[in-house]
Amino acid sequence: MPNKSNTQKVQESRESTQSYDYRERQVPLESERAFRLGEGKISGYISVFLGSLSLLAVFAYLYPSYLTTGELRQAYDARQLQQLLKYAMYFSLFFGILTFVLGKYRKMGSIGIVLTGIGFALGGYSIPVKGVEPRELSLGVDWLILAFLGSAFIFMTLEKLLPKYKEQVILRKEWGLDLFYFCFNHLAISAILLYANYHVSHFEWAVSDSLQESIRTLPIWLQVIAIILCADFVLYWEHRIFHEVKPLWPIHAVHHSVETMDWLAGSRGHFIQIFSERAMVMVPLYLLGADKAALDIYVAFAALQAVLIHCNTRLPFGPLKYILVTPQFHHWHHSSEKPAIDTNYSAHLVIFDWLFGTYHMPGKHWPADYGTTKKLPATYLGQLFYPLKVFKKE
Repeated sequence: MPNKSNTQKVQESRESTQSYDYRERQVPLESERAFRLGEGKISGYISVFLGSLSLLAVFAYLYPSYLTTGELRQAYDARQLQQLLKYAMYFSLFFGILTFVLGKYRKMGSIGIVLTGIGFALGGYSIPVKGVEPRELSLGVDWLILAFLGSAFIFMTLEKLLPKYKEQVILRKEWGLDLFYFCFNHLAISAILLYANYHVSHFEWAVSDSLQESIRTLPIWLQVIAIILCADFVLYWEHRIFHEVKPLWPIHAVHHSVETMDWLAGSRGHFIQIFSERAMVMVPLYLLGADKAALDIYVAFAALQAVLIHCNTRLPFGPLKYILVTPQFHHWHHSSEKPAIDTNYSAHLVIFDWLFGTYHMPGKHWPADYGTTKKLPATYLGQLFYPLKVFKKE
């Protein structure tokens, strides 16, 4: 059967959109998972998380060459962050004690206090700051701590102030699984970058000095736009291939197995996809040779957008929704409803979905159902070996 033209695909998409009966998503209130003031659950979780992050930070100060990323370490003042560590440790103790006052969730308060106590015993926020010896591989503990604190504060606040689904709880089903993915992906950042740089080295033959010099003569904002366009073109086709090449779909299906969208949902992804995606997007960045300032702006933009588009938020974007990938646009990509399957591949801009006939944005509608049409295992190991299981079966 011959391939359909982009015009045919767009026409079929429009006909499907017009005939499909869009439904409102029903979100049951999971009262047993909800946070309520006065119970001690909020203080218990805060104590545990601050205690855990504080202890990790203490180990990072003790063994910086093994537990910090060299590139990130250059971007922050380790001594100043010890003040942040100080407040985190004391707040962990405060909220741990508060759970005993409130009378419930004392076990969580105890865990937070114990973790913080171990951190103090190992030196706490007074550990002398050491230099970082360059190593090819290290665990990105500093990256994990800063990313978690920043993401949790920004995006959980956004989801509570401007939620799409008010009834959706923070500790939704499989929240712990996606938190594990979040931690794994950030701790493995050194290995991901090492592989990406190795992959990029094979494209040295394509480097054009004249092109790179021309790019660097542009204003920074134009360099950023050029990076976004080139990176998104590569990401679009990399993403589309994972969907439409049958042997690759089980790998990407892990990311689509999320059935409730929030700021953590985007963290779920098979390690093969994570490594592949980072390696592929490095190629246009390497070939363009833009200024470091432009690259830093792009990295910050891409990191924030990647989390935002999975969020449970109705944040209005106005006319920008016709340019940028937004939560509504990307939520449709995660929908298991028929008109939305294999659509909205873009990561940054909607232009490539427009051009290649995969754009799906049915007015003000949002998906009623998320996930894959065939359920995947609900454990990390089950999802890790799921592609192999499918390959053996077929």
